Amino acid sequence: MIEAGGGVIWRVRSGALQVLLIHRPGRDWSLPKGKQEPGESIIECAMREVAEETGFRCAPGPELPSTEYTDRKGRPKRVRYWAMTIVSGSFVPNPEADEIRWLSIDDALSLVTANRDVAVVGALRHALTNA
Repeated sequence: MIEAGGGVIWRVRSGALQVLLIHRPGRDWSLPKGKQEPGESIIECAMREVAEETGFRCAPGPELPSTEYTDRKGRPKRVRYWAMTIVSGSFVPNPEADEIRWLSIDDALSLVTANRDVAVVGALRHALTNA
């Protein structure tokens, strides 16, 4: 099983909850995530991957539902996610993410490419009200 970590970055603008999605060049709209490195905790992995893909250093919040699926190379993969808020940084297009969008939860649910991300994004509102 490949272990990975990621984040659902959120903010409130004009009283509305927004989440950040990334566009992976030539692939999809999804959440920032990536594989765990040796000696790294899964939360460290999530924080590192979010920073690498978005340019944002974030503070983790509640853990969200994880996903399990078969990756593009046919390997089983589990991704654990956390709600995250931005502490510092700025987005610069890079090989892993060429665009970001801040969206309402409903718009994000419509845009994410993989159905497995729907439950993770959808769980954010509940996690924040019960934190």
